[in-house]
Amino acid sequence: MRKEDVLALLGRLLLALVFLAAAFGKLTNFEATVRFMDARAMPLSPYFCGAAIAVESFGALALILGYRARWGAGILLGFLAAVTWIFYAAADQRILLLKNLAIMGGLLQVMAFGAGELSLDGRERPR
Repeated sequence: MRKEDVLALLGRLLLALVFLAAAFGKLTNFEATVRFMDARAMPLSPYFCGAAIAVESFGALALILGYRARWGAGILLGFLAAVTWIFYAAADQRILLLKNLAIMGGLLQVMAFGAGELSLDGRERPR
């Protein structure tokens, strides 16, 4: 087991934690999240909230397992870019904007270098 593979696993787990926590928060506070989205003129808020929960959950699972991790990271990157643009780019939310940009950087790393050997993707590669 190489140090780089352990670090890749830890990085994927930390990235996934952000999305799992966000999905859980939306799921347990669904009505409040919908009101937040409505306040920002988001159309069809209940449907987009449900879609956000699904995207965050499945993307986080892809990162945790390292199964199709590049695809999962790419989907989460697109989702986070849209969320950042809609909710934080126009408002005076500089810290949240920068946090999301940093998370996007981590997702780009997974897309660029894959999940590492300690993943389901790593097990599929011939040795």
